[in-house]
Parts: sequence; structure tokens; C-alpha cells
Amino acid sequence: MNIKPIKDVEGVIAKAYKILPTDLHCDFLKAISELENNNNHKHGQFPHTHLHKVEGYKNYSVYRAYIHKTKGWRIHLQYGNDNFLILNDILTGKEHDKTTDVIKTRKNNYNKKK
Repeated sequence: MNIKPIKDVEGVIAKAYKILPTDLHCDFLKAISELENNNNHKHGQFPHTHLHKVEGYKNYSVYRAYIHKTKGWRIHLQYGNDNFLILNDILTGKEHDKTTDVIKTRKNNYNKKK
């Protein structure tokens, strides 16, 4: 398996383990593992996270990955210019419906589109 390198400058992994319910820790590890798998990026197949671009926000090129779709937990990330995945934020089940609002209020966590 080829590894897609991940940067966690914002401390998303540490934050996840603080705020995620214990029963979702394994789902979070599955999500990170799937995102690290370069073959998934090459073939565009993400069976667990359903990685997709967040629509409706032009200033930032942000992608969303599910930790647990029905419970609403998500990871926001971006593709860096250096071929790294940059973890930007983790959204709780209550925040996931307000994606663009979350991006606006936490815009310092995201890199502007170049």
C-alpha cells in the first residue's frame, strides 16, 4: 500500500480523541487509514469516508470525509501543494449541517485556494 502523507498542523487527531464518543474511535481510525491509502486517491474510491468536495464555498478548496455518516461526524481536509493531505477540522454531529458556516467561523484552520 502506498501511503498518502497527512499533515495535522491543527491537532485534529488529538481533538478527535477528546471530543469523539468512545464508540467512534475505531471509525475515526478507519477514516484516517482510508485517507492515507494513496490507491484510494488514485482510483477515487472511498467506501468508508465517501470523500467529496464541499460545495458552496469558493475561497477554499475543502473536502469532507465521513467518520460516521448517520451520526454526523466529519473531517474537513484539503490537498496541499506538496501532495500532502492537510487535516483542517473535525465536525460534530450537530455542526455538520452548517458546513459553510463552520468554515467561515474557523477560516484560520483552512488554506486559501491558490
